[in-house]
Amino acid sequence: MTRMDAMLARLAALIEMGGPVIAIIACLSVVTLAVILYKLWQFQASGVGRHHALRAAVAEWDQGESNAARRTLEASRSYLAPVIARAFAADPRNRAALRRIEAEAEARFSRLERGFRFLDTVAQVAPLLGLFGTVLGMIEAFQALQSAGAQVDPSLLAGGIWVALLTTAAGLAVAMPASVVLSWFESRIAKERALADHALSVVLGPDLQRAPKPMPQGRAVPQDA
Repeated sequence: MTRMDAMLARLAALIEMGGPVIAIIACLSVVTLAVILYKLWQFQASGVGRHHALRAAVAEWDQGESNAARRTLEASRSYLAPVIARAFAADPRNRAALRRIEAEAEARFSRLERGFRFLDTVAQVAPLLGLFGTVLGMIEAFQALQSAGAQVDPSLLAGGIWVALLTTAAGLAVAMPASVVLSWFESRIAKERALADHALSVVLGPDLQRAPKPMPQGRAVPQDA
């Protein structure tokens, strides 16, 4: 028997002991792992966290070097590069165009956030499923204890409780990693959104330091002077 066969046999034994609740939690763990791996691949493919060229382009635009900023932005592989390129070409006075650029950026964030609701649901439901399995196991254990009558075997009750608590442990084992990974994903998206807000505010917002200052108004001259 190979190591993989031994692991599958052990998993089958755990599912047989824990009943259908363990089977549900096992299926949930497989789907959760698949979602986490997909999100990691999506973040890597989208260039999340890799915005060096984009930051340099925004800094050049802020310094008034628009042509250099466009050339630098062309070398960026960030998923936000098309949004910033559209912001470079937009008229800051066109409010409809500005709203469309902001909506496009939010749509890109929304695609990156797909699957977050599922991970949050797993983090909340998996412990409840484990507790539900524990309650069912405790009911079966006490039913077996009642059926034994006067010939009570303590090992019978201990074995039933051990099997019942197995579902709680399985639910927590699935919920805790899902919660930790979800928090990490959300922190990355928060940083990405802050970067996009700063870049759009620099590109589309007025520069108060370079804005023409109003000429000082002299004292009013009396009409009879």
